Amino acid sequence: TMGGSESMVSRSAALAGRATKMVVGANHYVLKNQMEGPYPAQYKKMVFANGCFWGSEKGAWRLPGVFTSACGYCAGFTPNPTYEEACSGKSGHTEAVQVVFDPEKIAYTDILRWFWESHDPSQGMGQGNDRGTQYRSGLYWFDDEQKALVLSSKDAYEKALGRKITTECAPAADYEKDGSELFYFAEDYHQQYLAKPGARPYCSAQPQCVSLPPFSEWTPAGLENHAPKLPEAFWTKHAPKPHCVIRAPNPQIKDGEW
Repeated sequence: TMGGSESMVSRSAALAGRATKMVVGANHYVLKNQMEGPYPAQYKKMVFANGCFWGSEKGAWRLPGVFTSACGYCAGFTPNPTYEEACSGKSGHTEAVQVVFDPEKIAYTDILRWFWESHDPSQGMGQGNDRGTQYRSGLYWFDDEQKALVLSSKDAYEKALGRKITTECAPAADYEKDGSELFYFAEDYHQQYLAKPGARPYCSAQPQCVSLPPFSEWTPAGLENHAPKLPEAFWTKHAPKPHCVIRAPNPQIKDGEW
């Protein structure tokens, strides 16, 4: 259980940070692909926050079509924050996951569905036992198509859930000013943490077992080409359930394993 401030620090009051980047391993512990960019040009990137990043990242790397993933700190003010700084609430960041994926194998809308269903996006500044601004739910877009998909899916999931969603939905560009970045890599020991020997089997996510309505019900005009690629059979077998991340094996779900 982690407790922290439930009110956002202001930019002027945020910690100063540093220019030095976090050093992470060259390759993903499970997927073996590169950790840092530049990534192959055909791949797309997604950044989101849905509670403690250990479990969030494992859920993400297991999705078929994901090339690489990373834990990090996003949507804050302090450049290159440390774990202690992010946990203090004084950097403004939330624990986040960056996913690089092959859009030929998995759609942005598939990962969106996984994001909404893998936690309770109505919990404000926290998730489960973890409280504080560093555990707030967040979803950040890189272009106008992603923006339309994020906001439309949010409306649809809010109706399905039956209560107000508190997820911070914002453009990455809001955080990419004056040399700042949306997403900063966390320390190497956090990367793929739950797959490493001696890891503490911890995940605070609170999946609500409520499905995102079918894409056909919330498709933004002109974005039919973003239809999901994972079949409903995938969700029947692998949809997020309480404690599912801790109990799941580490390897990526293979195509057809549903």
